[in-house]
Formats: sequence, structure tokens, C-alpha cells
Amino acid sequence: MIDTLIFDLGGVLINWDPRHLYRKIFDDETTVENFLASVCTQQWNEQQDAGRSIATATTTLIDQFPHHETAIKAYYDRWTEMLDGPIDGTVKLLSSLRQSGEYKLLALTNWSAETFPHARNHFAFLSHFDDILVSGEVNLKKPDRRIFDLLLQTHSVTPSQAVFIDDAIHNVKAAGELGLHAIHFKSPGELKTDLEILGVRFDATISP
Repeated sequence: MIDTLIFDLGGVLINWDPRHLYRKIFDDETTVENFLASVCTQQWNEQQDAGRSIATATTTLIDQFPHHETAIKAYYDRWTEMLDGPIDGTVKLLSSLRQSGEYKLLALTNWSAETFPHARNHFAFLSHFDDILVSGEVNLKKPDRRIFDLLLQTHSVTPSQAVFIDDAIHNVKAAGELGLHAIHFKSPGELKTDLEILGVRFDATISP
């Protein structure tokens, strides 16, 4: 019987994407994609999620790509412009689960410790969680099993009684290997169906 649900945040509950910002900076989509693939890459961003400071990350990249200094600095100077609001359907599901009071609600997110306070202040629905484990605050990130173990042990979670939801397939696979019911998030509607198959109950009127 499911008693705990563990949500990723970016891409599941929050529409975060650096393209929202860089489409304002560059004139065409090809330039945006090339910049994010070769300069401010996902791998570079993930090092901040694992605890590296923004100052160090920015300086290091400018040293490598001095001709992109302005665009590199924009990544964190204008970071809030990467947030395009909540994913409303998933927020509805989360709110229904909180109102029911039947489940322990946790979040496990790869996020910089320096930028996450803005998310806490900006998205009121984050208060629905019993706890949020932020990778940058513990210097570990998904899919490292140690961050999963930390969350499970801290909250006495039995993996077979918990569901993990993430939009990144490598994180989903890692959770599944630990015995969690792991769901690859694609849309709020599909998530609701997947959770109901596992026996998770929602208000009958909820429609994401």
C-alpha cells in the first residue's frame, strides 16, 4: 500500500527551462540551442545542483568562453526568467493529495542551493510538502543513490510503499533500482492514471 509520494520539481511541478531566457537574448533558435549545447550546458548546470557556487561556475565558464561573457552572466543574473510558472495540472494533483492527508509528500530536486530560495518564495504550493531535499544543499544529486538513501532514511520511507516521480529517465531508473515505484513523468493526466493504477486515491472531481 502506497503511503509516500516523492516528486521531482523542475519539469514536473515547475516549468523551468533556460530556453525561456535565451530566446530573449539570441535572435534565432539555432543559436539558442548551440549555446546551451556547448557553453551553458546541462552538465555545467548540474555541477551547481551538486553544490558548486554560482560565482565559481560563472568565472570558470567566462575563462573558457570570454566572447560569451554577457550571455554567461545572464544565466544567473536573469535566472528567474527561466521560470515559466507552475505546471498547473500536477499542482492540482499535489493539492488534492495534501488535502486528503493520506500520504507523506516529499520532494527530491536537483537544484542549486543559491537559487532555490527564490522558488520557495515564489511557488506557494511548495508548502504542501512535508520536506524538500535540495541537491545543492547536501552536495549530492540524482541519480546518485546516496541522495535517495538520505531522503528515505531521514523520513523512514519503505521503498516498496513509495512512489517516485521524475521527468528525467535516468533518475527514474535509479529510483526503480532502489525498489521504489518509479514513474517517468510525461503529463499531469498520465501521471494521475499511473498513480491510480498503484492505488493512490484522488478527489473524484480532480481533473488535471
